[in-house]
Amino acid sequence: MNTELDIIVVGGGMIGAATALGLAKQGVRLALLEKNPLPTFEANSAYDLRISAISMGSIQLLEKLGVWEQIAAMRTCPYTQLETWEIEGFNTLFSAADLGLEKLGDMVENNLIQIALWEQLKQFPNCVQAVGFEKIFAKREENQWQIQVDNQTFSAPIIIAADGANSQARQWASIGLTSWQYRQHCLLATITTEKSVPTATWQQFYSSGPRAFLPLSGNNGCVVWYDSPQCIAALKSLSKEKLTQEIQREFPARLHELGNIEVQATGAFPLTRQHAQHYVKNGVVLVGDAAHTINPLAGQGVNLGFKDVKALLEVLEQAVKKGENFASETVLKRYEQKRKPDNLLMQTGMDIFYKAFKTELLPLKIARNLGLVIAEKATPIKKQALKYAIGI
Repeated sequence: MNTELDIIVVGGGMIGAATALGLAKQGVRLALLEKNPLPTFEANSAYDLRISAISMGSIQLLEKLGVWEQIAAMRTCPYTQLETWEIEGFNTLFSAADLGLEKLGDMVENNLIQIALWEQLKQFPNCVQAVGFEKIFAKREENQWQIQVDNQTFSAPIIIAADGANSQARQWASIGLTSWQYRQHCLLATITTEKSVPTATWQQFYSSGPRAFLPLSGNNGCVVWYDSPQCIAALKSLSKEKLTQEIQREFPARLHELGNIEVQATGAFPLTRQHAQHYVKNGVVLVGDAAHTINPLAGQGVNLGFKDVKALLEVLEQAVKKGENFASETVLKRYEQKRKPDNLLMQTGMDIFYKAFKTELLPLKIARNLGLVIAEKATPIKKQALKYAIGI
C-alpha cells in the first residue's frame, strides 16, 4: 500500500515530533517515522539520564503546540539562576530576575517532551505514524521520495530529517558534513541529595574541562563532568559508591552544601561538533542534530533544534499563505538562510569559550577571569546575552 503525502518526517524524537505536530496543526498531510519504541513514564520512576535545559523560547514553542501543560504535569524543574566561574570571586551570575522573569527555563527529561508530543499527535488523523520498525528504504524518482517501512510505503516530495547526528536521511540526500572531535568526553550522573536542591544551575571551569550541576525536582540533581576520554572511561568503570566519593572530592565546594549525595545512574558520551554543508538538498530538509551538533557547554543543543522547528514551520506557513509551492527549493532555502548563520554563530561562540578555558597560559587565564568579571558588571550586554541564550 502506497500512501501519498505532502511531507515525511524521519525521526520521532523531541525535534521530529515537534515538527510533525506543528505541520499537522497547519493541515499538512504527513507521516512521522520513528524506528525506536516510544518511551513511557511513571510518576515515581527514577530520572532518565537524558535531561535538557529547556529555554523560555523553547517553552513558548511547546506551549503553542499545546503540550507544555502536560509536560509540566509529569515532571519538570524550573531554574532561576545560571552561574559560571573559574576562580571563586570571578563569577558571572545570570538571573531570571534580571529580565523580570520567573525563571530562565526548565530542566526536563527528553522522554517526557517526546511522550507529550506523540500524545497530542493522536488528535490529528492527517499525521500517519509508523513506530518500532526494523528496516527503512528510500529512493527518489521525479522529485518524489518513496520510503518503505516494513510493509508500508510512503510518498512525498519532501523529507524532513530529524533522525539525529548520524542521520540516515541526510545520507540519502548526499549532504556532507564539517565535523571534528573535541578530544573530550562527558560523564552524566543523576544523584540524590541530603538537602533540598536550590533552583540554580552552575558550572566551574577546570583545565581538564568544566564540572556542572543541574537541579532536578525534590532532592535530585544531575552532575556533568567533562574530561579526557581516558579519565571519563575510568570514572565510568567505578562502582556507584566509588564514583560518589570521586564526585564529592573533585567537584566545587558548593556541591557539599547539599549534604551527602548518592549516585543513582551514569552515562557518558564523546563531544563532537558537526555542521551539515547544506540544510536543504534533493528534497531533504535537516533539523536539529541532523543539521548541527554543538559543544554542550551552554546547554544549547536541543534549544537550537527547537529554533529550527519554529523557523521551518513559519517558512512553510508563510509560503502556503502566499500560494507558493512549499516543496520548492526556493521556499525551503529560506529556512536554511534563517537558521544556518545563527547555528554557526552559536557553534563558533562555544568553540571560542571551550578553547579559551582549556589553556593554562597565565596571561590568558587572567584575561578570561577578568572577562567574567566584566561580563558580570556590564548589565546591558549581560541582559542581551541572556535574552539570546534563552530564546526571547
